[in-house]
Amino acid sequence: MVTTSDGETLFLRKWNTDSSQHPDCAVLLFHGITAYGGPGEYNTACNTIAHCGYTTFALDYRGHGLSGGHRGDNPSKKRWLQDFTETVDYIKKLGFNKIILFGHSLGVASAIYTAMNIPDQISGLMLLSGAYEGKIKAKPIPLFQKLKLLSSAVFRPSYQAVEYNREGMTVPDDSLFTFRYTVRFVSMLNVKELKLPSTLNIPILVGVGDRDELFDIDKVKTLYNDMPGNNKDFIVLQGARHAKFPVESWDQLVNWLN
Repeated sequence: MVTTSDGETLFLRKWNTDSSQHPDCAVLLFHGITAYGGPGEYNTACNTIAHCGYTTFALDYRGHGLSGGHRGDNPSKKRWLQDFTETVDYIKKLGFNKIILFGHSLGVASAIYTAMNIPDQISGLMLLSGAYEGKIKAKPIPLFQKLKLLSSAVFRPSYQAVEYNREGMTVPDDSLFTFRYTVRFVSMLNVKELKLPSTLNIPILVGVGDRDELFDIDKVKTLYNDMPGNNKDFIVLQGARHAKFPVESWDQLVNWLN
């Protein structure tokens, strides 16, 4: 558990390793929207990484999974980013001097924002299934709906007025998933801000599945091209969708970590 500076409790899972190969290195997973740090694919990924010698953590965002806070909400963008940096600080205090951020989907933005805020505390980035622009274009919102959302944002900022839904999405039978969000939460991400400092030169891996429903390989490659430094790699995971990955995918990530 991480107790934040404003008194909230964030749930942090840990996968221990029985290897002493990388005692000072930890991997921290930031999950995608609707999800949390524990289900299926994330558990498989974190188990694989830990089995290969890297202690691995996964954070449930505030308002997600087993973390505290209003469901699908965060009080402000500043607080959202503080949650990330305070989690990194918590892991550092456990004795891990090197922290590699592993972001999936929305977690790609979370990882980049964190590296932007505390670049000297991050030793590497793994960015999976994310880009500046997706395949699915947002449908125009009717005026009445816009006014309703604006009213909610002003008068009931903690109300879950936005339902997350996309064509082809599978809704898991898991009460810890979150499908309704506040306006302020869905408004926090600005992809134009996701620019790491040009002086940052840490190992960076950018990857995408060749069957990803949300992001084209070329669009993810654009994100990769914007990453600073010359210590970076781009991989296409064969047979992987946006949130479904063959087990071999995680072996490729471990190979890069090694």
